[in-house]
Parts: sequence; structure tokens; C-alpha cells
Amino acid sequence: MKQSKKNYNGRNFDDLAPKFQRKIYGGFKGRVRLAVLQKDLSQFLPRIFDNPNRRPLRVLDAGGGYGPYSLQLAQMGHHVTLCDISGKMLEKAAQRVSKKKLTPNVNLVHCAIQELPENKKGPYDLVLCHAVIEWVQDPQDLITHLLRQLDQKGMLSLTFYNLNGMIFKNLLRVNYNKIIKEEYAGWPGSLTPTFPRDPADVLHQLDQQNVNIICHSGIRVFHDYILNPEDKEKHLETVLDLELKFSRRMPYRDLGRYQHILGKKK
Repeated sequence: MKQSKKNYNGRNFDDLAPKFQRKIYGGFKGRVRLAVLQKDLSQFLPRIFDNPNRRPLRVLDAGGGYGPYSLQLAQMGHHVTLCDISGKMLEKAAQRVSKKKLTPNVNLVHCAIQELPENKKGPYDLVLCHAVIEWVQDPQDLITHLLRQLDQKGMLSLTFYNLNGMIFKNLLRVNYNKIIKEEYAGWPGSLTPTFPRDPADVLHQLDQQNVNIICHSGIRVFHDYILNPEDKEKHLETVLDLELKFSRRMPYRDLGRYQHILGKKK
């Protein structure tokens, strides 16, 4: 694995790798996240799942951690490059790659996204960048680097922590001082991102980079707002169905705790 030598002000999760795995992709919240990704990509990039007679896709998982989504694509036969600045996360990814015997289909690179070299086999057909831009100071620069890796006909899959959802949840919890002071950054050691993103700003940045929006969904548009902890554990299959039903429907979409955007170069 190539190792990064520079710091691009991204969050390194070496210290929180087990917590990140458990809280972000583990449990029911992780199921909802993966289900929305599956729904969106299966509709707008169907050959990633139904590809019997075509070449495997070239997939970049930028800041992909331990590869909870991209390694599933490697199991389907696609060629995945997974890069991350966290050595601990990549160790977890390597363990999964070894266990599932995916070594021929997976390239693990220990580096920042901005340091990633061009793919020797050509630009990527799909670039995943999930839960990354809310941890960096300059998302526009990061998006620029992602698009440089993307084939002209390729697809960018971008998820990020939603500022609107954060504000709404704090209003429901009567954390009014946090809203009044606009103190949105998480405290050190937490999994609350440093720079929660306003979807309108991200959409504007993508437009500035000549990206056409193909699909826009909310991830966890209502489950996180259920205040009674016991109610959160009830009727989970129904909740999952309803989360998918309302993931693209306004105004619920814009309250999703995370946003998922699929885009193509104009």
C-alpha cells in the first residue's frame, strides 16, 4: 500500500476506526444508508449490478475507509481502488479483502484523495466519495480531484452530512443555544463532522464544476428524528421501506441526515 506523506486537513480515523465502523455503517442506520445507495445506483447505473457480458467497471472509493460498499462491488467482479488516509481503516479493509478472497479485484492505497495517481487502466467508471467532504475545509478542491479521476461518461456518487438535518434535530432536542451560536462542528473525538454541508452549497459547487445532477436522495429522512429510543427499534422493515419511499420526495429528502448525489460531467 502506498502511504501518504502530506496532510490535506482531512479527518484521519485511526483513533476511531472501531467506533466509526459500528456507528456509521453498523446496525439499522447502516442498513438504511446502504439501501438508499443500492436503490440509486441500481436505477441510474444498472450495469454495475447486471453486467453479464460487459467488462468489469473501474471503481474508485475515495476516502473509502474499510470499504463497506465498494468491497461488495469487488465481490461482483468489478475492479476497485480504495484509498484512505487512515492506516487503521485500510487494515480492516485488507482483512475483509483477504477473508473474501478479493485480492485480484482490489487495490488498497494509503494516501489522501488529492495525492491519488491516475489509474493506469484508464479513468474510473464510478467514483464513490462517501462521508468525506464534511471533514475537509475545501470541498471544491476535493471535488476537482474526484472529477479528474472520472471518465467522461462515468458517474460520481457523493454523500455528505447534511447541515439542515443537524439543525432540525437540534431544534427538536431544544438545543437552541447551539443553533443561535451556529456551533455546528463536532467536538474532538466525536463522529459529528467538522464541516456539516448545506446541500444548496454542494449543488452549487457541482454546477460550478460542470456536473449534471442525475439523482438526489436523502438518507435517513425520518428515522433519526424519532425521539423515543424504544420507538426507534420498532417495525424496522416498515421503516426501511418508508425511508426508501420518501428518500427522493420533497420536503423529506432535504431533511435526510445524509444526502446522496449522483452526477455526471456535462
